[in-house]
Amino acid sequence: MPGAGPYDVVAEPEKRALGYWAGAPSAVLADGAVWLAYRLRRPVGSGRGGWTVLARSADGVRFETVAEIGKQRFGAESLERPALVRTPAGRWRLYASCATPGSKHWRVDLLDAGSPAGLAAATPRPALPGGARFGVKDPVIRLSRRGWRMWVCRHPLDRAGAEDRMSTVYATSPDGVAWTVRGTALAGRPGRWDARGARVTAVLTGEPGPAAWYDGRASAAENFAERTGLAVPAAGVDLAALRAVDTEPVDGIRYLDVLALPGGGHRLYYEATCPDGSHELRTELR
Repeated sequence: MPGAGPYDVVAEPEKRALGYWAGAPSAVLADGAVWLAYRLRRPVGSGRGGWTVLARSADGVRFETVAEIGKQRFGAESLERPALVRTPAGRWRLYASCATPGSKHWRVDLLDAGSPAGLAAATPRPALPGGARFGVKDPVIRLSRRGWRMWVCRHPLDRAGAEDRMSTVYATSPDGVAWTVRGTALAGRPGRWDARGARVTAVLTGEPGPAAWYDGRASAAENFAERTGLAVPAAGVDLAALRAVDTEPVDGIRYLDVLALPGGGHRLYYEATCPDGSHELRTELR
């Protein structure tokens, strides 16, 4: 779990003030470097939304920005957590969480390019459009011999003012472009700290997995200040269905990603709430 050891700040928000965020990271290890896609955000009233940053690091701590992608490229009102993926063929994909203007609806769009920098010029195409009754965002994507797998946050839109409710659904794909939703992977538990919903943010299939980490909240008042919990397969080792582990969650940390390192150990990346109301992107080495 994050938050127990020393950390380094990877990226700071644009301002140290309420509603300015840096975080929602997605990490990839490729060619001896760590690549990050993360979101910078401004509050409502200050040009809501923000942009996605693509950055590279040799040590996993000090990052150099390679490209920035604004919400305008997607025709979105805001951008949330992206998913960065390198394909077996060596191409790069960015799955962007896009807010549909004038609504509470979210969808996932896809960019594809030969390099991370090339993603900034790629043409978006739909990956998961959501629907009239629900929006989808914040995907976690893994490739294995079983193919492409996605854990994505679903927000129901059937009750005005309650769109923050969330659960995680599981989807599969033969190519990472056309996706089929298979069912609910994890949902909130009535009367518990995650009663309002559960959003899977990281999936680890190797040692010491299989396991998943997720954001949860007890009420709508805790929106934007979730806690991080742990989940394991509901049966066997299949991560298509998960159950929450009954341990204390970590406060003030959200959007955790876990990167397994080739020499052993893991590097954690996550968004942390600061006393001034801003959020910063941190990393820990375990």
